Amino acid sequence: MKKNVKTNLLHHSEAKVKLLSEYLKRYLNIISNDGYTERIHIHDLFCGPGEFEDGGEGSPIVTLRQVKATHYATISRKTVAIPKIDCHFNDIESDKIITLKKAISDKSLHYNTIGELKFSSNDYADEVLELSSKLKKLKNEKGFVFIDPYGYKDIKSEHIKQLMDCGKKAEVLLWLPTQFMYRFSKNGTPEALLSFIEELTDYKEWKQNDSVWKFIAQLKNGFQSYLGDQYFVDNFSLQKEENTVFCLYFFTSHIKGFEKMLEAKWEIDTDQGRGWKYSDSSQQVSLFEDAFTNDLEVSLKDYLKEKRFNGDIYEYTLRQGYLPKHTNQIFQQWQKNNLLDVNLSNGEKARKNSFYLKYHKPSDTDTRKVYFTLR
Repeated sequence: MKKNVKTNLLHHSEAKVKLLSEYLKRYLNIISNDGYTERIHIHDLFCGPGEFEDGGEGSPIVTLRQVKATHYATISRKTVAIPKIDCHFNDIESDKIITLKKAISDKSLHYNTIGELKFSSNDYADEVLELSSKLKKLKNEKGFVFIDPYGYKDIKSEHIKQLMDCGKKAEVLLWLPTQFMYRFSKNGTPEALLSFIEELTDYKEWKQNDSVWKFIAQLKNGFQSYLGDQYFVDNFSLQKEENTVFCLYFFTSHIKGFEKMLEAKWEIDTDQGRGWKYSDSSQQVSLFEDAFTNDLEVSLKDYLKEKRFNGDIYEYTLRQGYLPKHTNQIFQQWQKNNLLDVNLSNGEKARKNSFYLKYHKPSDTDTRKVYFTLR
């Protein structure tokens, strides 16, 4: 018997919710202990009922579990002031909100001491407009927005830009049915998709793709170009079967937050950090190698044709979708084979395996601690 897509948490949705949970665990832990942020606002704009007939938990439930865990973990440390964590769940279908409220109550997932809990049944576009205005007014506060639409016709690239252009106060996670979008792009672009693409790029430059994976990459590049280099954009693909591919796109202005999202991706997919693929038996397997190849070493060689400092390499590595530990492994091997020189900023030779590939505040001089040159 075929499962009902609307009432059952299918495998691609399970992976989507897992990524959301893994990221929130990291995000909330960092923000709650930064000694600066006084309040965190989480907004789920298409929240759904929270639970499904097959027993799966949706985004609101996994969000509240992470919020609750973070709150009590922060209390136990007693090292910083504990920020309030507000959650706002919206779905235009009011019956889903009723179901969600009951699920939250039955599972005892929220207490007023944690933060405010709000519900609404507003139109998505109205929510974006109100939320973008709210985010701009935040002071020592942060916002996280999860957008999991029932399709893509209501999603506009300008909505992402509105949410991001708020003084670096928010991060956005967007779920898109890229397989369906790709199919329409290939076989005749409908008006809704054409409008979406035209926002991202000059449509004359849009290339017809021979695979959904190239389509996904082109959307990512379009988002990056549309938003500008002051923002970081990445994606995570979810494939249940040959012709079913969905994708999460992540947007942030903070390189540290970007690194934490990449860590969550690699936690889920240790082979490539790019996505999940399911076999017919629903067992997780490695991604097919033809679609994703580890090209970091090749791209690093090209990037190092010029003198680069550790801060440059750190950012470059993340923008390629990899983690500092991956570049460290490559550099260690290059040093072993006498292919790489590493020098302190004053020109002296650095200690072996001293690469300093980690986050530093932009004002920190350690972003230029060492520089790298290929022999």
